[in-house]
Amino acid sequence: MRTSLPRAVTAAPLRTVRPSMLRGVYAQPEKELLRLAASGRVTRIAPGTYTAKPDTIAFDLDWRPTPEEAAMAFATTHFGQRVPVLYGLGAARFRHCIPRAIGSTVVAVPRQRRPIALADGTRVTFTTVDVAALDATLEDSAIGAFLVTSPEQTLLDLLDRPDLGGMPGEARSALPALLSQSSVTTLEDLAEGRSAASRERLMRLLDQQNSANGSSRA
Repeated sequence: MRTSLPRAVTAAPLRTVRPSMLRGVYAQPEKELLRLAASGRVTRIAPGTYTAKPDTIAFDLDWRPTPEEAAMAFATTHFGQRVPVLYGLGAARFRHCIPRAIGSTVVAVPRQRRPIALADGTRVTFTTVDVAALDATLEDSAIGAFLVTSPEQTLLDLLDRPDLGGMPGEARSALPALLSQSSVTTLEDLAEGRSAASRERLMRLLDQQNSANGSSRA
């Protein structure tokens, strides 16, 4: 029989908690979370951070969130619900524009934070930006909804900062798939607020795509 977890855990944003969030629930939250993890009722996703399995997953089944979900869950416990935004490489992976696991993800946050390693070894890079100004959409996941930059925003961010997250080859390889999901009008509108160099990079990409399309029709 599945024993329910405290609502303080399951109702937490993205079903994720740190010990400090459970001071009013347990006398020794650190020990209790370790016990819950040992019994399979929660999963350790990062240092001092635990996520409750989805209700559809049995406690005795091995499960952990995707790297992107885990990164957003960790960031949410530190910055608040729907404040962090999955960004750059992370957004491209979430939108299936990078087809394989890459061991790196990126989250946009309003204040500086050092990179961390998730429990599965994925490196999370935090970039400090005006998160409210990002073009982002609320997306569902196995542990709840969080913000992800739109295909257009993600494409422009990868064009401008391919090295962010340490995998420039994967960043560039994601561009064609992101472009296929994007509105050219929206891309051009978002690019208006960027530098001339950024707009030029976008124009070159669009010209390359138009040339490729023309060649394929020939």
